[in-house]
Amino acid sequence: MSHVLTLIGNTSTELTQDHVDAVAGAIAGAGAPDWLNPGHACDLHLDTGAPAALETARSALNGATLDIVCQPTAHRRKKLLVADMDSTIIEQECIDELADALGIRDAISDITERAMRGELEFEPALRERVGLLKGLAETELQRVYETQITETPGGRVLCATMRKHGGTCALVSGGFTFFTERVAKSVGFTSNQANTLLVENGALTGEVSDPILGREAKVSALKNLTAELKIDPRDTMAVGDGANDLGMIGEAGLGVAFRAKPVVAAAAPAQINHGDLSALLYIQGYRSDEIANPA
Repeated sequence: MSHVLTLIGNTSTELTQDHVDAVAGAIAGAGAPDWLNPGHACDLHLDTGAPAALETARSALNGATLDIVCQPTAHRRKKLLVADMDSTIIEQECIDELADALGIRDAISDITERAMRGELEFEPALRERVGLLKGLAETELQRVYETQITETPGGRVLCATMRKHGGTCALVSGGFTFFTERVAKSVGFTSNQANTLLVENGALTGEVSDPILGREAKVSALKNLTAELKIDPRDTMAVGDGANDLGMIGEAGLGVAFRAKPVVAAAAPAQINHGDLSALLYIQGYRSDEIANPA
């Protein structure tokens, strides 16, 4: 089975010909460099498999802060992207930002961090954190969205490009529909799923509606969308950063850990640790002239 190894630069580290030559020279049988975007992304086609090639490439780069992905050449261009939202498509954890409005960020962010590292079960951890938000004014959700939530760079171009080439982009989050609806619309996702915060008399009740969308629900969402679109499961990509993303990362044709917690990075077939979300396009072999400008 043929493989392709992709080297990807970022805003702090330009990908140079020296980087590419060092990796190509270290891997026996590597093909000629195929630049997807000069100075930023380059493919090397290989006869060897991913684990050995990745280790050799990392050693050859001698600590350079570049992203490296190795995968089979077949089914590289994906027809479905399923993405986590918090700390993936956006740069924050929404529940921590809501906690900030009540002055309890530290208490909630500690639980969030432990849950994302896989130290706590997601569902009870979510219920505990939402319970601490009881009494928060519903109007605070919009204020937090407008003033504290920022998009991760590259998300809009990722969605625009995949849609331009016939792909589907779905946002599936263990967070809250109030935010996924707005983020999906602004970034360019075609659908979104998340948990619903319950509100009474203009304030959060401290509860979410059942059933909670967690790890298994993300897997189900990926499978259901794959079936609805009538596509090969190998033509899917899932991306996330936390332990509740591990199921869909393992189920997808290619699972990507994006600036992820160690437990996720260790399990994912692909990692993006330095670049932005546009790296997911180079993983799929998109060239610079195929990348769309978001509206």
